Amino acid sequence: MAWTFDEKSPIYLQIAKIIKIKIISQEIKQGEQLPTVRDYAEEAGVNPNTMQRAFTELEREGMVFSRRTAGRFVTEDTALIEEKRLGLAKDEIANFVSNIENIGFSGKQILDETADYMANSTKQ
Repeated sequence: MAWTFDEKSPIYLQIAKIIKIKIISQEIKQGEQLPTVRDYAEEAGVNPNTMQRAFTELEREGMVFSRRTAGRFVTEDTALIEEKRLGLAKDEIANFVSNIENIGFSGKQILDETADYMANSTKQ
């Protein structure tokens, strides 16, 4: 099944983010071998070159590493994964606050509505 992408940013960066989230959430475990570029490209419904760029981006960030002739593996650096997890959370919070401010909510209203949502959320 092909993945869904938007037109707001390059597809390879969206793929890298999807894989990063899978690593951060431990859907893909530390030290686990990733599928090949071709296999992942087929799964995502993209050109292998696009997937290669995504893997290169993940390697640049330290989230994955290559072993010659053995493929790519997820980092075992727990501190790096936690750093990326917190960074991603801060980015999501910044986007959320910006969007809510754009529709006229004050900081206090955002806090109140968020607290109310969390108190009544079924997903805790």
